Amino acid sequence: MGFSVTNQRNGGQFTVKSNETILDAALRDSRIYPYGCRNGVCGACKCSLLSGSVHHGEYEDFALSDDEKQNGKILICQAKPLENIIIDADEVMAGQSLQIKMLPCRVGKIERLADDVIRLFLTLPKTQTFDFIAGQYVDIVLKDGQRRSFSIGNLPEEAREKGLELHIRLVPDGHFTPRVFESIKERDLMRFEGPFGTYFFQSEPEKPVIMIAGGTGFSPVKGLFEHAMEVNPNQSVHLFWGARDQQDLYMSKLVEQWLNKHPNLKYTPVLSECKTADWEGATGWVHDAVCEAYDSFEEFDVYASGPPIMVNSVRDSLTAKNMRNDRFFFDSFDFAPQS
Repeated sequence: MGFSVTNQRNGGQFTVKSNETILDAALRDSRIYPYGCRNGVCGACKCSLLSGSVHHGEYEDFALSDDEKQNGKILICQAKPLENIIIDADEVMAGQSLQIKMLPCRVGKIERLADDVIRLFLTLPKTQTFDFIAGQYVDIVLKDGQRRSFSIGNLPEEAREKGLELHIRLVPDGHFTPRVFESIKERDLMRFEGPFGTYFFQSEPEKPVIMIAGGTGFSPVKGLFEHAMEVNPNQSVHLFWGARDQQDLYMSKLVEQWLNKHPNLKYTPVLSECKTADWEGATGWVHDAVCEAYDSFEEFDVYASGPPIMVNSVRDSLTAKNMRNDRFFFDSFDFAPQS
């Protein structure tokens, strides 16, 4: 038995199957609502439940507080209807299916970018099409059924030629990433599912943009920036990249190439644990550096990707300086090992 979900915002309606989350049902119906991690961690899929009841599922307290829950907020990546419900939610796109597929792939080029970061290319099957939008992510599906999510760092046309570009940071004692660093070889067979996520570039050509990356959060930002420059090479973009030490700015030479090519690009790297005596750039937390750069963020579109604590700090700090919530786009993910 299934239950209906009606979105009051636009009148859209779809059916949720037994033991299916609202988000999974929406994606199956080619309806894309804002979402990110699909694990109840990032809070991107939060919306209002106007009528009916749900099982809220498992989630982190910082993604959905008790007060928010009491006020009718739900996370659609976790919530399962207990009856017919009405929600109030943004809809990113409807009727435009980005088909989610489970596909085999082979490991292509493996490149060490830093002591604990590898760039991995996954070669796509020549007999299959795989469409995605720059900024989305895929799940690597392991033999035991566990999954690990990684953002796609390149554009669709480049991915068709070179493979999907993933930036993988080593998680000590992790279930998957130590294998990438120690034993995975070119031509190894793997599986992935995707694309997932709604971290798209959505800015008008005349809109000034701020992009903020934390660590390997640079991967989706790379895709967003390269897409933005394809659409409008004159787009005004200020890129902030927060890292621990200088070696963690693992694609700084690429950013230098961007700076030479795009005069409307500004770049501010920020080191939180600088160990280099001759570093003359910004230090501290990246959200503080962003706030120091501008008096107000009312006119900006802001894109942030990195661990939840960074994304939440960016949101809180910039909201206090007039950032519009509807112009804040984010991809929040955790580096914690999963057993």
